[in-house]
Amino acid sequence: MKKFTPQQGFAVSAYRLALDPNATVVGRLHSHAGAARAAYNWAVAHVTAVWWQRKAEQSYGISEDELTPWRSWSLPSLRKAFNEGKRTDPRFAGWWEENSKEAYSTGLANASAAFDNYAKSKSGKRKGARVGVPRFKRKRRARLTCRFTTGTIRIEADGRHVTLPRIGTVRLHERRPDLRARIDAGTMRILSATVRLDRGRWFASFQVEEKQPLVKVARPDAAVGIDLGIKTLAVLADSDGTVTKEPNLRHLDRAQKQLRRASRVVSRRRGPDRRTGQQPSRRWEKANRFRNKVHHRVANLREDTLHKLTTRLAREYGTIVVEDLNVAGMGRNRRLSRRIADAAFGEIRRQLTYKTRRHGTRLVVADRWFPSSKTCSRCGAVKAKLPLSVRVFECDNCGLVLDRDENAGHNLVALATRTSTTSNTGTGVAGDLDPAVVVGSKPRGADRKTRITRPRRKAGTGRAGGTIPGPRAGTETGDRQQDTKMQLALW
Repeated sequence: MKKFTPQQGFAVSAYRLALDPNATVVGRLHSHAGAARAAYNWAVAHVTAVWWQRKAEQSYGISEDELTPWRSWSLPSLRKAFNEGKRTDPRFAGWWEENSKEAYSTGLANASAAFDNYAKSKSGKRKGARVGVPRFKRKRRARLTCRFTTGTIRIEADGRHVTLPRIGTVRLHERRPDLRARIDAGTMRILSATVRLDRGRWFASFQVEEKQPLVKVARPDAAVGIDLGIKTLAVLADSDGTVTKEPNLRHLDRAQKQLRRASRVVSRRRGPDRRTGQQPSRRWEKANRFRNKVHHRVANLREDTLHKLTTRLAREYGTIVVEDLNVAGMGRNRRLSRRIADAAFGEIRRQLTYKTRRHGTRLVVADRWFPSSKTCSRCGAVKAKLPLSVRVFECDNCGLVLDRDENAGHNLVALATRTSTTSNTGTGVAGDLDPAVVVGSKPRGADRKTRITRPRRKAGTGRAGGTIPGPRAGTETGDRQQDTKMQLALW
């Protein structure tokens, strides 16, 4: 499928609006989300059934040419097959007309993407952790979501209601007349809408194409080095020499007493049991909802804190320097894992990435093995070892005594001037986009090479055996170009 390209001067953004649906609308939202899950499960069964059939035929000694043909998992093929069978399939025949076609298209598109990710992961074309074979979504665990790309999708003139296909008009939790005014002015256009049940509340995320105004940051020539930590969330070293600290509010730690009490209540109720098919009691569901509210409040407070911090930094500085932290590896420390997860280092990096791009500023990412804490910010000498328990840096060469986090912040901000000669410095005006610069480490210090590519796994027969083709192996009316020669080991 051809990738959408916004017109010049415009950018694709998203607005997440909380909904206040009544009982009738809630039923329709649940129905559409359930239809998307049912379509996803149908697609998984539709594709994998042939895999098992071919495995059984191979065990009977049938030649390759006489085996059951592959079924394509591309979105056009899945749509065609689903539309041909939905009127006669007993799983859909009695109720498929109750929901919008976009609900079923959502499930089929998610299944197609899941098979694509699995295929690319098996062939080594996809970075990150290994992706397994798509599995069925369970009713109680599946996330309730549905995406609308066609039909009536609009924000009403009063700014307090939105209209979605087959769902109807839904009240917003807060008024947003500003969005309606921008749509009327022609500076914003709605592309799609996604409804989702998250943290006990329904949300509608509108993907829009909007005109980007030229916004100049407060200090385009200034730089800041950010050293993230647990005791202090962030130590900000300014290029003018000042150092400020952002406190770590530790929202999860503050809620631990309430969470323990709520968890004890839940454990004393009769909960669900998959082995015996036992259904949860009403008292268990009530206690579980209360416990979930505590978790939701913690997540909301954390999200609010991080957004305020990253937005302030992106609006003030022309250059921001951060470290490339191995957050997943740090989370394996059983003594610090909970506090590291509560600090959300990875989320800070993610928000800074797109917010600096939005404001036209520069984000410099220091190498993972750059010894920011071990290097003296005055003379540049590097210590061989500096345990985490040592909170004060003492230089053996020049005698500098400084807090280790402040010393790391000074070293990070020094990278901004060092990399300005190799890359253009952001002007602070939106539109002058400068991609994140990755800086290598110094010759000394904790510098080592890591394997960046996963060794290729040998293709074995596995549980189902044989090989699987690309998504276009079956018959389809496809509308996108894909690799038809990709042969992968199955499972």
